[in-house]
Parts: sequence; structure tokens; C-alpha cells
Amino acid sequence: MPIMLSDKANQSFFLTYRPIIEVLIGAFMISFSAVWVALADVPPTTSAFYRVFFGGAFLLAAALVKGELGQIHRLKIMPYAFCGFAFALDLYFWHASILFIGPGLATIMGNFQVFLMALCGVLFFKEKLTIRFIISLPLAICGLLLVVGFNWNELPPSYRTGILFGLLTALSYTVFLLLLRRIQSAKDATHRFTPLMFVSLFSALFLGLMLLASSTSFAIPTVTATFSLLALGLFSQAIGWILIATAMPKIRASFTGLVLLLQPSLSFLWDVLFFSRPTSMVHWLGVTITLAAIYLGLTGTKR
Repeated sequence: MPIMLSDKANQSFFLTYRPIIEVLIGAFMISFSAVWVALADVPPTTSAFYRVFFGGAFLLAAALVKGELGQIHRLKIMPYAFCGFAFALDLYFWHASILFIGPGLATIMGNFQVFLMALCGVLFFKEKLTIRFIISLPLAICGLLLVVGFNWNELPPSYRTGILFGLLTALSYTVFLLLLRRIQSAKDATHRFTPLMFVSLFSALFLGLMLLASSTSFAIPTVTATFSLLALGLFSQAIGWILIATAMPKIRASFTGLVLLLQPSLSFLWDVLFFSRPTSMVHWLGVTITLAAIYLGLTGTKR
């Protein structure tokens, strides 16, 4: 009898926290994006294009297997297009901000989405935030700041442009997350793969046009680059975002923004493990603070 009660308790715990667990696993999956991009060694916008293109192709295969494609209503295509456009802008603005202010500060600015998501949660979804959650937001950003690091003295004179692109990254990322949440929250949202498939393919379309406009090459130079970009599409786009997208309607918008801060911290860890990135106690302090802030926020929001 005690074993049965324990099993029921474990099952109840899993069902209760399953959406959060799925978002955590999704953030874990997309945290490898920088690893795959580094191994591919292609221009940033090119890697972004193949991420959503291959990701969309994998999702298309899954949708075909599940028989979802024959049930798509034409009226749903437009929301998918807007969501895909927002994600394409997010990737484009982030890469643009890196050119002006470097990846460290660009990552910080892009992750200001956590504040926008919390604000949208309060304004549009009537979420109530506790003091613990409010404290966790700037604490997480401070931790992330220590993780990625940047030097104000090394910023070029045009850093204001980079800051603007970074804020646009946060804004477009927030719009993407909210649109994806809305798509997945629809009463008739019974498909698992087709929404993200269309979003990914529309993103690929917009990024492809950006590549053409900038005369950037579509070429994949090596076999290693091919497999790296395929892995980027499969794990970071298809599997990672499927887990996040299906869980988003079941948790608070503010939760989603906070949990996704796990991604850059893990990306730093992979950089250390796989590419021998030089580290200091400050970096590890930042990782610890960010993880502690995420835990503080997840355990400090009213249900």
C-alpha cells in the first residue's frame, strides 16, 4: 500500500509540474544552439536560416506521419506567418546587435524579454506576481551579466545602435513568444507539430529574403557543417521548441520568460566544456546567481 501511495504522489507531482519540466528540457535543448553554430562555421544569418529551414522540414515529416496537414484551416496561416516573421526579426536583430556590441551585451539586451513577458503576464493575463518573483528578475539579469561579461570601455562609438538592436531583439522575441502562446492556446489547437512547422518555414522564408538582400551565401561548406546545421534544426528548433510551445499555454507567461534565461547560462557551460572557454570565479558566480534567481522565481509566483 505505501508503494502505491508513493507512485500516486509521484504521478501527481509529475502531472502538476510537467509543463514547467517540458519548458526546462526545451531550454536545455536550445542551449546547444551556439555549439552547433560554432561547429557549422557559417555566417550567423545563414545558420539562422538553416536552423528554421531544417527544423521546419523535420516538423513537416512529423506532421505527415501524424496526418495533421490535411486538417489545416486557411485562416490559421496568417497568425503562423506573423509569428514566423517575429522569430525571424528576433534572430536578425540579435545578429545585428552582436556586430555593434558583441555577443555578451547582445545576449543581456535580448534577455530583457523576461521583464516584457512578466509585464504582459500582468497586463494581459491578469497574473499576480509575488515579491520573490519580482526580485528574481533583476537578480537573474545581474547573474547573466556576470556570465557573458562585457567591457564598457571596449564598446565602439556606435554602441547606441547596438543597444537599440538589442532592445528590438527583446521586443521581437517577446512578440514571438506571445504569438506562439496564443496559437497554442486556441480552443481548436489540437495539432502538435503543424503550428511550429509553419512558424519555422515562414521564418525560413523571411530569413532567406534577408540573405538574398544582403548577398550572403547560402552555401554549406563541409560535411561537418551539414550535420551541425541538421542537428541545430532537429534539436534546437524542432524538439526544443515543440516542448516549449506545447507547455506554454499551461504555465504563466512570466514563468516562460524566466525559465528561458536558463538557455544562456547553459550555453556558457557548453562553451567551457566543448571549446575550453577561459573562465573565472566571476563567471561561475553569475551562473549560480542566475540559476538561484530562476528557482526563486519559479517557487515565488502565485498560482
